[in-house]
Amino acid sequence: MMAFLNDAGWSAADDAADADLVIVNSCGFIESAKQESINAVLDWRKRCPDTKILLAGCLAQRYAKELAESLPEADGFFGVEDIGKIAEAANALRGQGTGDSPLLSAPCPLLPSSLRPLLSLPGSAYVKISEGCDNNCSYCAIPLIRGPLRCRSMQDIVEECRGLLARGIKELCIIGQDIGAYRQPGSGPGESGLPELLCAIAEIQGQFWVRLLYMHPGHFPLPVLDLMEKDPRFLPYFDIPFQHASPSILAAMNRQGTAESYLNLVATIRSRLYRSRLQGSCLQGRHRFPAAIIRTTFLVGFPGETAEDFAALLDFQEKLRPDWLGCFSYSREEDTPAYTMKGQVSKKIAAQRKREIEERQIPITEKNMEQFIGQSLDVLLEEQFSGGAEESQDGDLWLGRLYCHAPEVDGAAGIVGMEHSAGTAGNFIPCKVIARRGIDLEVCPE
Repeated sequence: MMAFLNDAGWSAADDAADADLVIVNSCGFIESAKQESINAVLDWRKRCPDTKILLAGCLAQRYAKELAESLPEADGFFGVEDIGKIAEAANALRGQGTGDSPLLSAPCPLLPSSLRPLLSLPGSAYVKISEGCDNNCSYCAIPLIRGPLRCRSMQDIVEECRGLLARGIKELCIIGQDIGAYRQPGSGPGESGLPELLCAIAEIQGQFWVRLLYMHPGHFPLPVLDLMEKDPRFLPYFDIPFQHASPSILAAMNRQGTAESYLNLVATIRSRLYRSRLQGSCLQGRHRFPAAIIRTTFLVGFPGETAEDFAALLDFQEKLRPDWLGCFSYSREEDTPAYTMKGQVSKKIAAQRKREIEERQIPITEKNMEQFIGQSLDVLLEEQFSGGAEESQDGDLWLGRLYCHAPEVDGAAGIVGMEHSAGTAGNFIPCKVIARRGIDLEVCPE
């Protein structure tokens, strides 16, 4: 949206008080996110009573007509289907155009530009390779909001990656609702096109990371492991949302796979990448990653989830021992198949189960992080602490990430003993891991 607005002559204000328009980019996936988005509109209306407010994103896409009646604090609504018309919507609110519908949007192609403003952490950028989803999990509203799977062309994606790297980006985070389902536009369902896409990205020269985020376990493309064995720039970090382990709950969720097949998949990932290190197929030195990293999500409180079902999930967690885990309580979403299912679990019980999962995960993550102590690895610098007790005579204190840390969702690496002004946010620095601090790691430059 910012890229299109910039092209149309708009510019970002440093202070919202000086803005002609405030855009709230919303989420409509679960109830808590919906409420957070609405609260943001209400908050901005109080802070900027005379400024136009445009509610954009998934919530606006799904509930434009309802919100037009119930949320007068928003002056307009802009969905997700036509990002290219954001300037038209903005101009309409400023009185320089017209908008006949509460939802100022219509279909248009995805924006492939590598020249967009970068809002992520220093050195890191997200590359969206697809939009929408065909998995149709019974609890999920994404197909209702984002529609069926549509994929960008391989050429567009590779060119965007080249452009981002030319701007100094060091980490390309490949994202989509399910990147394992990627396929070239025009091709039918079948074998994943993700391995071919990654091989095309591998042709780009330079030192950078490629991180894969969110792959459905039911059709995980095993050939991606071949590339990871050969090219250490493709991080052995796997974001695989298993959601549950009970056969009856997985079936009700319309999820492919079983607890056994999930455990076998993770065992394959871990053993293959470990074997590749022993055989020396990865580059030498700090590129010899000590382990594959598994991030997953669990969903508790799904309709019909019994104590026995939850016990199966706890057992799965213990056997899986993921490095990182996010747990969510079921959110009952209109127009999804699960909305009308019998056996709705109370919010209190779901919250209790969520807490138990999270409490059990802390020692697992802490134990898994200890394997990094003594390892020499690159760290992507993000933020420098300055002044006060946080700064020592031995050097500056920095915050960064190892390959085991995805942006914003995992732990972090605290860098100690760095020479003053020796680092730059968004760049790599070789470090040695010297300690674990909770779920975070402490490192020092080598």
